[in-house]
Amino acid sequence: MSKSGARILVVDDEIEILRALQRSLVAHGYDVFTAESGEVALEEVGQHRPDLILLDLGLPGISGLEVCRKVREQSNLPIIVLSVKDTERDKVLALDLGADDYVSKPFGIDEVLARVRVALRHTAQIQSGTEPIFTAGPLRVDFAQRGVQVNGKEVKLTPTEYDLLKALIKNRGKIMTRQMLLSQVWGTGYGTEAHYLHVYVGQLRRKIEPDPAHPRFILTVSGVGYRFNTEE
Repeated sequence: MSKSGARILVVDDEIEILRALQRSLVAHGYDVFTAESGEVALEEVGQHRPDLILLDLGLPGISGLEVCRKVREQSNLPIIVLSVKDTERDKVLALDLGADDYVSKPFGIDEVLARVRVALRHTAQIQSGTEPIFTAGPLRVDFAQRGVQVNGKEVKLTPTEYDLLKALIKNRGKIMTRQMLLSQVWGTGYGTEAHYLHVYVGQLRRKIEPDPAHPRFILTVSGVGYRFNTEE
């Protein structure tokens, strides 16, 4: 797996489980963040914008169920619950609050890794509106692994650059206003910060465009915003 793997937030107050999951996920190429409480988990979600959450329910302070509810209010990122609570009622409650999957403790690492791969593939297909791998000319984007290549060579994008590229590709062929892109990439509080978008579009063009001065992919729609072009 590429080192540019998906970002995963592991939330558990049992430090042994936290470390074991972190070691295994990192060994498989994922970028891992951890939290030992619900409050820290919500902070990490806002700061790092993970692609998936592995979430224990029995947390100190804000419960895992409340974390699940709050995350789902703002995002569709996949949530896999890991919990010793194994009754049907607990599973139904977690799923009703927005969890995508439920793994009971004790669990096998291989099973968790398999569930993670399935969730990321499913999310990549939904978000991109296509197969998990998108190609257009020299550009290749692997949404499941967050990998970007141009002419077969890996391109290193920052998390924000990648999120911007993903939003443009997801809506390819459509005109995206500046406000739409700012809201999707930076959040609703950045609806008027147009200079953010201008700077990042310039950076992204320099990394993926064959000729940044004459863009092929990220086209400017004067006075409105941008459009991702897939035509030759």
